[in-house]
Amino acid sequence: MHLLRGALGRGRPERRVPRPSEPGVGDAAPAAVVVVLSRFALAVFDLDGTLLDSDAALAAPYVALGVPASEVTYGHVVAEECARLGLAVDDYLDRYDVTAASPYAGVEELVAGLRRWAICSNKVGRCGRAELERLGWRPDVALFAEDFGGGPKRVAPALDALGVDDPASVVFVGDTAHDRAAAAEAGTGFALAAWNPRAATLAEPADLVLARPIDLLGLLMA
Repeated sequence: MHLLRGALGRGRPERRVPRPSEPGVGDAAPAAVVVVLSRFALAVFDLDGTLLDSDAALAAPYVALGVPASEVTYGHVVAEECARLGLAVDDYLDRYDVTAASPYAGVEELVAGLRRWAICSNKVGRCGRAELERLGWRPDVALFAEDFGGGPKRVAPALDALGVDDPASVVFVGDTAHDRAAAAEAGTGFALAAWNPRAATLAEPADLVLARPIDLLGLLMA
């Protein structure tokens, strides 16, 4: 796990790689480590739980329809969760308040610092687009559940829409194990939005774990 804390500015995340002269590699005396620098051309984001602190907004329609809040789970396509809970999707959508979710602290500053970016979300498009409009966010590409045949989301269509030739030049930022799997399927990097406390508990050793939204800028090319 690569944990990124503090202000990174326009630097790059670092990982330490032993030179052949380091202990355990050869017999020579210890030498300074080589710092391998990596960064990405652009970022693609999940929306709920990543840019938007939306758990309460997502749960509210289920609760209004009689589901205990403790039974609601996150990171799914709405149709799948409604089917699991025995509810109609239209009943859920009629009760979803597109004004209820707010950006996590620091996300507005992050978005303002992005040159090119995209959204790739399981959210129903009419809700997601309304939230983007309310917030004044203008990603280069925004794909929602309908763009994936009803879900679950896939990152590759966003890369195609962006004209990306090298998936490894992109980092997908998300908050769930599904987001990590979607990044792996597409061949992109993955960064865990650990500013979401729920997401922070899901970190795995290979993740880039971002403590604050603004830290992502340190992973991106100027």
